[in-house]
Amino acid sequence: MKLASVILDIPTQALDAPYTYAVPEDGGEGDAPIEVGCAVLVPFGGRRAVGFVIELAQDDECDWLDGIDPAKLKGIVRAVSRPYFDEEGAACARWLSERYVAPLSSCVRLFTPPGGVPRMVRSREGRWRLEEPAVGEVDDRWVVPGPALASFEPRGNAVKQASIAEALRAGELRVAELAAEFGAVSDAVRALERKGVVRVERRRRLRGVPGGGRGRFEGGGGFSPSPKPPLTAGQAAALAAIDAARERAAGEVVVVDGVTGSGKTEVYLQAIEGALSAGRTACVLVPEISLTPQTVGRFRGRFGDTVAVMHSRMSQGERFDQWDFIRSGQARVVVGARSALFTPLANVGLIVIDEEHEGSYKQDSAPRYHARDVAVWMARRAGAAVVLGSATPSIETLHACAKDPAWHQVQLPERANGRPLPEVRVVDMAKEFSGGSRSMFSGALSRALAEELSAGRKAVLLLNQRGFAKFLLCRECGFVPECPSCSTSLTFHERGNLLVCHHCGHRVPAPPVCPECGSPYLKKFGAGTQRVEADLRVLLDAMPGVGPDVPIVRMDADTTSAKGAHQRLLETFAEADAAVLLGTQMIAKGLDFEDVTLVGVINADTMLKLPDYRAAERTFALVEQVAGRAGRAALPGRVLVQTYEAAAAPIRAAAAHDRALFLRDELPKRRLLGYPPYVRMANVLLWGTDEPAVRAAALKLQRDLERAVRDFGGDGWSVLPAVPCVLAKLRGTYRWHVVAKCPADADLSRALLPLFRRRKPDKLVNVAVDVDPDDLL
Repeated sequence: MKLASVILDIPTQALDAPYTYAVPEDGGEGDAPIEVGCAVLVPFGGRRAVGFVIELAQDDECDWLDGIDPAKLKGIVRAVSRPYFDEEGAACARWLSERYVAPLSSCVRLFTPPGGVPRMVRSREGRWRLEEPAVGEVDDRWVVPGPALASFEPRGNAVKQASIAEALRAGELRVAELAAEFGAVSDAVRALERKGVVRVERRRRLRGVPGGGRGRFEGGGGFSPSPKPPLTAGQAAALAAIDAARERAAGEVVVVDGVTGSGKTEVYLQAIEGALSAGRTACVLVPEISLTPQTVGRFRGRFGDTVAVMHSRMSQGERFDQWDFIRSGQARVVVGARSALFTPLANVGLIVIDEEHEGSYKQDSAPRYHARDVAVWMARRAGAAVVLGSATPSIETLHACAKDPAWHQVQLPERANGRPLPEVRVVDMAKEFSGGSRSMFSGALSRALAEELSAGRKAVLLLNQRGFAKFLLCRECGFVPECPSCSTSLTFHERGNLLVCHHCGHRVPAPPVCPECGSPYLKKFGAGTQRVEADLRVLLDAMPGVGPDVPIVRMDADTTSAKGAHQRLLETFAEADAAVLLGTQMIAKGLDFEDVTLVGVINADTMLKLPDYRAAERTFALVEQVAGRAGRAALPGRVLVQTYEAAAAPIRAAAAHDRALFLRDELPKRRLLGYPPYVRMANVLLWGTDEPAVRAAALKLQRDLERAVRDFGGDGWSVLPAVPCVLAKLRGTYRWHVVAKCPADADLSRALLPLFRRRKPDKLVNVAVDVDPDDLL
């Protein structure tokens, strides 16, 4: 008897273990075969449920039965999909579940198509029924010339048939296109089809692709790849290291440590070309905010219609089509955000992670995986190579290069075009303030803007905040409006005169007077992008040679929420003669404009004082990255960094392009306080609406963790006291956390897994484990 190990698609910790079912000899009620990776309908309790097959075996070969009599097992009803993943995907889901102490059902879900999985839904009468996937394939009807078209002579009154035949002589067309031109065409097309003048075909259409993606599944012909520029010595050395690692097929990692503008993308492109020539495929991950049309265009320019793209700004239907295009085997290169790792790309030979230091590679919901670690695991299994690229590699990556012989660091210290890195000047805003200046723009930045914009050049201004001002404060009683659901102040937005919570979305009109004491003296503290834009407009309008004709393009979470907004805003900036691009972190990387000669950082201190161990590293990386947007071509660039912490090591190091200076300051602190890369950590989060229940659960879990760590570990293992999170209240829930630490080479997950597998769910308190957290906020 053949048996199947099935993970139920029911997101609850109580059911997070495989269930064993018998595989019917006739395949069940459906036509699709029951295979590893397919969704199946199974009996569960008094109803039916959808699950995913993760293993198949004969009953005498099963090692998961635990003494169960196979004859007593229930049978699978039927398969309800084709396979979404193979045995390797199932193995990865198991590894993710164990490594990140996550529900196996949520790990399996990573490998399924967006919106393309059947599910069980409950009717108002309480009955369960199978609901078909929310999205699926879209077929278009095409009208193509038939054998009788050349000799076709329409009757005098058959005007519509004559028009359709004439249109088809120029080439085949969709029925929808003919209908848009000639009105209702169904009867005319059917008449022509009977006469052999035309044939009607159904063809797959890919949503979001110009022209419907016709020919994508058959491969595009006549494609001419973009030219390959000659490589610098550094680029050639990096490419040779990547090719050698790929040919050794041992899952090695090559870190391309290159300054901004050093040509890392060209190295990726030629390394991918090598992988494709060897008959392998490639996956390229970029941060979501860097996944611009500029980025995608470079890969499609080199590899044409064999490139699939996956990111969250696409509609669910578009993502399903791209996922299915990858499954078809026609896609050879996948470019996307972190979830692109789990697409059904076969025979992967190279995985590239660009801007590898970015925090967006860490998933913030279960399973809380880090794309870098998953990519390395996958590469070792597949005999592939991993490329990590950055101008500011993370401290963990640099540490791995120093300690692990399978990690290789290749440096690109110079820009590909030979241009020098821009000069960076630190402007001490404390001195500006003591000198009588109250503007958010220093004298140096104002003068630089006037010089560059009046000469017809462009500037980029970075502000790492959103909203018009950080908060309102009553100058008489000190009252600050706060979110009723989150332990944070509300942010003032000028447009609409609103106070908005940037965590839960709560919004109320800004009060004209203090709600506590009635004072009209409400002061706006902090500066968001809206306020900076308003003040900048006033400044530019008064500048000789600049004035109101110079546009300000604002890019933040508000202006880029609509589909296609990123592309439209960047096109507006590119088309202007002189312009200012004002934005948040999303403009700090990946943008390549030759006529940007000035970069200004409005306030470099925003992240520096966050109560998080990565605050200094993030500040250094952000300033270094945004500085690289200036002077990328023939025109020289300059960077002005405004700060109230001019003596801070991350600021001074970024200004001097001196990573060693930053590391000399940061690493001793990390070692002394016990933070990565010298330890591994797990941050156990607890939250619920009942504050005493959350507190009690956190204290109990602290004791349980201390016991688990004591039994498993030894020296270097510890559990910190349970405390409220920095953001202690969020969306109406109270939040606590407990941090466990162990030596850097220890397996923290093995110590935690038994505790959380046997822990019973609490109705009042939710618990989640974040292994190797990116922050402790």
